[in-house]
Amino acid sequence: MSQIVKGADAEVTVVALIGERGREVREFIERHIGNAIDRTIAVVETSDRSAMERAQCAHTATALAEYFRDQGQRVVLMMDSLTRFSRAMREIGLAAGEPPTRRGFPPSVFALLPALLERAGMGEQGSITAFYTVLVEGDGTGDPIAEESRGILDGHIILSRALASREHFPAIDVLSSRSRVMDAVVSVSHRKAASFFRDLLSRYDEAEFLIKVGEYKPGGDPLTDRAIASIEDLRNFLRQGQDEPSSFEEAITWMSRLTD
Repeated sequence: MSQIVKGADAEVTVVALIGERGREVREFIERHIGNAIDRTIAVVETSDRSAMERAQCAHTATALAEYFRDQGQRVVLMMDSLTRFSRAMREIGLAAGEPPTRRGFPPSVFALLPALLERAGMGEQGSITAFYTVLVEGDGTGDPIAEESRGILDGHIILSRALASREHFPAIDVLSSRSRVMDAVVSVSHRKAASFFRDLLSRYDEAEFLIKVGEYKPGGDPLTDRAIASIEDLRNFLRQGQDEPSSFEEAITWMSRLTD
């Protein structure tokens, strides 16, 4: 999150921290935002606050983002997390007498999620580019908030515990992540390079077990051979230190070289 806040090409960044621990909030604001603090607004309700306050945090942050968008500015909205917002709404709904349905969440939660998320996007002049974090157990299968979010949002950046355990950061599982709008916003050459990059990663994943047990025989598939030969370069491209900003143009150029 801090990398996005510091590196975003936007006039205003709004960060909603919902249900976080007080120590983590202070550390994020004082240590990780850096020089971006001058254009960042933080809306915070820590874990010890009431469910009503935690839920309202999401709406307040979104309203602030809408205000600056209506002023014609490019806004980045980050909400951590959508799961804790939903849990707060669950507390409110159950206290009001709603029946629990999916995983104990009342129906009102699934009505409120699209109402909140649809507020981001383009305006008549400005825009809101929003990032919402979702906390899941295991692979997230069956998690109602994750499933509902996938059906509403334009893209999904999936983080991998396995990559994090190998000190691969950001721990993004590229093959599991998706964008619904990529074809509409990138050039043909960019799309082709990204598709080939994913193909190389996929081919290496399919061959990885055979490589580890010494059963892989080179020469059977030229693309798989290329994926194996270039896997370290591909992984290095996907790694980025906290203090290593990279522009969009630099990333495209590097990826194009790897897939040329």
